[in-house]
Amino acid sequence: MVRLGVAEDQPLAVQQWQGLIAINYPARKFGLNRHVTITEAKKQCPNIICQHVATWKEGDAKWDYHDDAFQNIATHKVSLDPYRLESRRILACIKETLPADLQKVEKASVDEVFMDLSAQVHSILLERYPEISGPAPYDDPTEYLPLPPSTALDWQADALIDLDVEETEDDDPDWDDVAILIGSEIVRNVRAAVREKLKYTCSGGVAQNKMLAKLGSAHKKPNQQTIVRNRAVQQFLSDLKFTKIRGLGGKLGEQITSSFNTDNVKDLLPIPIEQLKQKLGDDTGTWVYQIIRGNDASEVNSRTQIKSMLSAKSFRPTINTPEQATRWLRIFVSDIYSRLVEEGVLENKRRPKTMNLHHRQGGQTKSRQAPIPSGKKIDEAGLFEIATNLLGQIILEGKVWPCANLSLAVAGFEDGIAGNMGIGAFLIKGDEAKVLNSHTRDVSVVESTPHRAEKRRRLVPTSGIGRFFKTESTEEHDDEFGAQASLDMSSSASPGHQTLDVRYADTTSRPSLVQEASTVGKHLPKLGTASVLKQKDITGYTCDRCMAALGSAAALQSHQDWHFAKDLEEEDRPRTTAKPFTTTQNKKVSGASGKKKALGSSKTEKGQSKLTFG
Repeated sequence: MVRLGVAEDQPLAVQQWQGLIAINYPARKFGLNRHVTITEAKKQCPNIICQHVATWKEGDAKWDYHDDAFQNIATHKVSLDPYRLESRRILACIKETLPADLQKVEKASVDEVFMDLSAQVHSILLERYPEISGPAPYDDPTEYLPLPPSTALDWQADALIDLDVEETEDDDPDWDDVAILIGSEIVRNVRAAVREKLKYTCSGGVAQNKMLAKLGSAHKKPNQQTIVRNRAVQQFLSDLKFTKIRGLGGKLGEQITSSFNTDNVKDLLPIPIEQLKQKLGDDTGTWVYQIIRGNDASEVNSRTQIKSMLSAKSFRPTINTPEQATRWLRIFVSDIYSRLVEEGVLENKRRPKTMNLHHRQGGQTKSRQAPIPSGKKIDEAGLFEIATNLLGQIILEGKVWPCANLSLAVAGFEDGIAGNMGIGAFLIKGDEAKVLNSHTRDVSVVESTPHRAEKRRRLVPTSGIGRFFKTESTEEHDDEFGAQASLDMSSSASPGHQTLDVRYADTTSRPSLVQEASTVGKHLPKLGTASVLKQKDITGYTCDRCMAALGSAAALQSHQDWHFAKDLEEEDRPRTTAKPFTTTQNKKVSGASGKKKALGSSKTEKGQSKLTFG
């Protein structure tokens, strides 16, 4: 009615092919319902407007309203996009009306929304009644709150459900009543905002849980809201058929009706829970026992997201060529892609992982599935290519014509990955790259000067043959200091300078330099760590065997004498090494038949002496 711009009292019906799927309240006054034909509707209500739903036309890339759609069922497909778009607008309006930090809204269907108002009601309660924000009476959490100061509550034009039999309106309201009253004010404001901004009317129900609120919203229509107070729950449910309760309208409702010969809530209330469990099973029996008493523990889920999208068409008459099927695939893909855009696929918020194509020919159904590439951006052309490939796979199997039904679906939705960067994000281009390149060259020139690191010292015990040879103090340096610095530092050890005492360790066959810092100077640059074993000293006093640099000719001669003495020691070592010995005095060996000779009693060699123990 809003799109067509007709008066609110104009009888109107929504037509789909040859039937009516929705009738407004002015038309219902003429006794019309969804089961009547168009001919009967126009007969009972001559001025009724029958508006056909939007359709996708074969070959078109966008849905539209076609006046002749009901005559071309073979080439048109129903589109629900207009209803989805308006549903999103209404949901956005509701969320704008509620406080962003206190709202919890669930979209239950295209024309139904649940709102959990607990946080907002609690906030308003504390503002209006600050006395309840303090500690519990007598600091006892089990103590009841004092009754509300208000003795009468203004429900305005809301439809109030009568109280239970044992309750009366003369009783003072309790805090539950006050909370429900605040909730009704919030719902009234929401309905007024939708009416003002979008021109749509809404019905509402206010109660302590989702089940009662839903039943209340359908109790008084159109454009009204019903209040189900906690003290009126049994009175409200006892007059209802339990098949109207969500979850009890299908096969379960039929099972309960046949098992207990009733479809009224009041007739089920006296039945014990054990009998319900016996007939319906433990879990179902317990749930039915609680639900008919108004106890519903389901929560408002503000993050309900779709798991799949489907676009399908039953062909009457059937189609018989690949070209016809391909044209319908184009419509299916356009339908699904438009919904993906609304779901946020362009912003990479959510995206499907798989595509499924179902084909029915006679009583045989075939299906094929393919993944949607995760590394590529989803677009209509890419989806159409996957769909045609799936169709080709089915056609190759043969026996596909005539086709009675085709359906295309995407599923496996997942949240998109945010913050990923392509390789281009890691590259620097243009003027920025030139500036960075010049800066890098400048830095490399500065860093080319080697840093003189402090030499690490290694202390080695002065044992072995090395202790018999006196070595002169000498200085190790790297190329940066030059010969003059080495000579100056080796000739004197004045305060404020660093003197290195170089010793030769006898732990290996080839001597290595061991540096020991004897004095640390404050102002002397620290020496580098270049190894003297690989670097020949510029003075020319270098050992030909170990490449050690010496400070003078005398030092070189002493160093060579050390090599000679070391060689003699190595040659003499195999002959002078004493064998280990043990004693067996007053000691027996387990399993031996007699005493063994002590190892130390063997014949001595030249240069050895026999030791006597004990």
